[in-house]
Amino acid sequence: MNPEQFRQALSEQGIELTDQQLKQFDQYYELLISTNEHVNLTTITDKKEVYLKHFYDSITPAFFVDNLRNDNISICDVGAGAGFPSIPLKIVFPNLEVSIIDSLNKRINFLDNLVKTLGLTGVHLHHARAEEFGGKRSKYRESFDFVTARAVARMTVLSELCLPLVKQGGQMIALKALQAENEISNAKQAIGTLGAKLALDEEFNLPVSNDVRHIVVLDKVKATPKQYPRKAGTPNKKPIGEKIDK
Repeated sequence: MNPEQFRQALSEQGIELTDQQLKQFDQYYELLISTNEHVNLTTITDKKEVYLKHFYDSITPAFFVDNLRNDNISICDVGAGAGFPSIPLKIVFPNLEVSIIDSLNKRINFLDNLVKTLGLTGVHLHHARAEEFGGKRSKYRESFDFVTARAVARMTVLSELCLPLVKQGGQMIALKALQAENEISNAKQAIGTLGAKLALDEEFNLPVSNDVRHIVVLDKVKATPKQYPRKAGTPNKKPIGEKIDK
């Protein structure tokens, strides 16, 4: 997917990019590739692949969650890595107030440089573990309209990392590939325990490659119990309600 195909594919979804936004995506690509030479940000480096599997893929939640397009809302992106999905969403929808959490300072430094290079405002970077950022004493707990995550963990684990950060009435959005149905089924107990319910699991195919993708949306219907999230590392070692094979 070259930049013009990228622009056309988004136009078919009712999203019209300006020349300035296209320029920002080009700057994003150049900085991603140059930084990736000494900081491990992505294994995908071909320009057409980056535009399809990073940029376009990151914007797909807005195809199914209309509020991302129009409202002045807050998003927290957990484990954003090189900025996916939150930075592409921010470029396309400047109305978004974005907070990014990542546990690796090298990635935060890249994102800080990226935000400055692209001239973005309303982006807040946090070097932190999600378990700590959403903990019971954190001022950020249950404060975000949306919490997003892409390629971070399976749903049992991801729910405990993300849902404590979602305000009641807000939503968690997970960008998933194959096996989403199995992940959701395994995570039912965790999702309910943490105060949410499944609102949407939308399967679709990326253009060009036809790769399968899922947008999974959880509604936060009640407060997350104070004992969650547990201490760093525990959600992955002992996921709520999930039997781990030994």
